[in-house]
Amino acid sequence: MPDASVQSGPALPVPGPIPRPPGTPETGSRPPGEPLRQELALAAARLVADTGLDYASAKRKAAQELLDGRPLPRGQLPDNLEIDEALREHLELFDPEHAQRVWRMRRAALSLMRRLAAFQPYLTGAVWKGIVADHAPIHLQLFHDDVKAVQIDLLNDGLDFEVGELPHFRDASRGEVEALRLDWQREPVVISLYRHDDLRGALRAMPPERGTAIDVERLIDATTL
Repeated sequence: MPDASVQSGPALPVPGPIPRPPGTPETGSRPPGEPLRQELALAAARLVADTGLDYASAKRKAAQELLDGRPLPRGQLPDNLEIDEALREHLELFDPEHAQRVWRMRRAALSLMRRLAAFQPYLTGAVWKGIVADHAPIHLQLFHDDVKAVQIDLLNDGLDFEVGELPHFRDASRGEVEALRLDWQREPVVISLYRHDDLRGALRAMPPERGTAIDVERLIDATTL
């Protein structure tokens, strides 16, 4: 198997604009929301970038801080696409390493996806979208009926991991799924383990919420160095 470590060497090239998955709205293409909703999206994006909070937690904390305990008016909570756009703008303005981080982590993700090809890996989350704050991990979703086979495969290759749980990507009513946390090529990785049937309907979202190794390779190939 490929070595999971990275040797020190010359500095990585600085990529140009970050390619986005097909169907991703361009920045500024959505109609602007109401002022409070926009302010909440910006505050939540800053929290994600600075503290590593997930979107739901960041939105709740932003509302608490901006409203000082007052109830949130109906319809003012930004959706995840609004957080995506606000976070993308924040990182482009204030994080000079963002483009290189996305390129580097997509390359690491592709390497691991090829390694785990037998388990139907999909890349999702920040690295897939190309909006990678400093705390964000590579998030792979595997769709395979034998969860233990994944663990055994990793252990046989000498890869250490921690076992935890994450909410099901569809909705909380489906409970939680097993998640493995490990390092690959010095990047943090989360692998959530699903049954093969969970893949049904998972690829219909627009913009797409996950991509195959071929999709990730296209994004890397589209990066201007």
